[in-house]
This record gives sequence, C-alpha cells and structure tokens, in this order.
Amino acid sequence: MDDIILIGSSAPFIQKLILTLNASFALKHLGSLDYFLGIEVHRLSSGNIHLSQSKYIRELLSRANMLEAKGISSPMVSSNKMSKFGTDTMSNPQAYRSIVGALQYLTITRPEIAYSVNKVCQFMANPLETHWRDVKRLLRYLRGSIHFGLLLQLVVSISNISLKVYCDTGWGSDPDDRRSTSGYCVFLGPNLISWCSKKQNRVARSSTEAEYRSMALATTELMWVQSLLKELQVSFQTPTLFCDNLSAISLSHNPVLHSRTKHMELDIHFVREKVCNKDLCVCHVTTDNQLTNILTKPLSTSRFCSMRSSLTIIDFQPP
Repeated sequence: MDDIILIGSSAPFIQKLILTLNASFALKHLGSLDYFLGIEVHRLSSGNIHLSQSKYIRELLSRANMLEAKGISSPMVSSNKMSKFGTDTMSNPQAYRSIVGALQYLTITRPEIAYSVNKVCQFMANPLETHWRDVKRLLRYLRGSIHFGLLLQLVVSISNISLKVYCDTGWGSDPDDRRSTSGYCVFLGPNLISWCSKKQNRVARSSTEAEYRSMALATTELMWVQSLLKELQVSFQTPTLFCDNLSAISLSHNPVLHSRTKHMELDIHFVREKVCNKDLCVCHVTTDNQLTNILTKPLSTSRFCSMRSSLTIIDFQPP
C-alpha cells in the first residue's frame, strides 16, 4: 500500500504526523485530497463533498466500446427477471467477467446500481447473451450519468447525531431458486455511509421471514457502525431501523414464537435482544418511503430517479 489519506481535526497534529512518517519513509505530500484510487473528491462552495468516479466510468465504457453509446435513465427494466437458463451462450465470457468485475468497484460511489451489479454478478460462471444485454443497458445508464456521485453533507455538530438504517427484501425474486434479495442503507445524520444488496443464502417460506433476515443483516451492520463511532468518540442517538413489513416489526417487539417462525428463531432473538436492551428502535415505514427498494428490486424510471435523489446521489460537473 503506497497511497495514504490522513484526516483529523487538528492541522498541526497532521503536519507533525507527516514529518514523523517522513523520517522513516520517503513521502510525497500531494496536498488536499482530490483523487484517490479512482475516486474523485470535489469540495462544493457549501462545504459539502461530492464523491464520484467519472474517470473510472469513462475508462470502463471505453473498454466495452460504449463511450459513444446513448444514455438512458435507469439501469434495469422494472419487469426484468434474469435467469441462468438459456441456450444463447456468450461467445466471449471473458469480456463479460472483466466488465462485470470492474462494475463492482463502481458501487463505492454509486449505490443506486448495487442491485443491478449484484444481479449480473450471479452469472459469471456461464453468461448468456441476454445477460450481456443487461450489462450493456447498465453501461448505457452510466453513460448518461457519468458525473453522478454520492453527496456528503456538512454536519455542523456531531454531538448526538442520528443513526438510521432502512432495510427491505425482494421476497422470492430469483426465478431460478426463489431466494430473496436483502438490502439495507445506513445513514449517519443526512449522509449515506453504508449499503448492501445481497441474495439470501436460503429460501424464505414467507415474506415475514425474508424481511426478518434482512433486518438481522442490517442490524449486524448497524452494530459494527456503532462500535466504530464509539471508538472515534462520536456520540449518537439510539439507532432506528425502518422496515415496511408490520409482521416482522411485531416479531421484533414480541418474543412469542409460533410454529411458522421457529425455523428463524436465531435471527428473531438476535434483533429482539437489541430491542430489549434499547440498543435499537424498530419502526414502520411506508413502502413509498422505503429507500432500500432501489437495492432489492428493479424499479420504474420515475421511481428509480426518486429513490436515487433520496440517497443523495446527485449530478455534479466540476468547472
């Protein structure tokens, strides 16, 4: 590792650390952060920071010979049901694997494509031409949104900052094995700091079970974020988890298990324990306000654009 970012609240201390490191290693001080491992950092006049990967996207489009492609408004058709079964085997699977592998790194600043990337990654072993068409649609979306990126807003005070997580599930959404897709997004104050779109490792027998597994996954990430904030001595409010499934929320508040939920007892007790200890508050959110929909299912163009804005993914073209 030869690239290092130094951050801190004391400029003299940072300068002292640089001098100390320079005494043992050959350092080249590049000044304020503006580019790091393919991630572009733009400071706005408001004090906010915009993170993007415009240069990385252009290079990726060039590799796929799609730099001149016409841009579109969404990465996936809302009715799309990708399947591993088909006879239109791709003649050059190495190209598919190369492009899709590169797309994974792009989700660092583009959480709105996490679901689409998650889906196309599931066909690495035997990609079909239909899968390649889905990848090209995703690349066309990136072509039309090259300068989009994640906005990190300035927080005046970090004392008792809010910590919220939204979780959702696309129940039985995979047509091949009927496994569900879990998703969550974690907000520290107004800023999105962590997100995930992941296929569950077993078939859920009900939407409640699928949603509860998603809650357990989100709670695990929330506990990690909490431990990090405590180590950094940042005070925060009791975390709130938002879910749009009333049955799953009821289970988190009620320890009584009936026959239909015994097989998911571990996840129930894990989340329930956090609720009982007042380490977590579980609340209901309407489907229309469920920000994690973008991470668990394909959406219509208007719905997708609305969710993208809610995740503070904005267009910014530096002068």
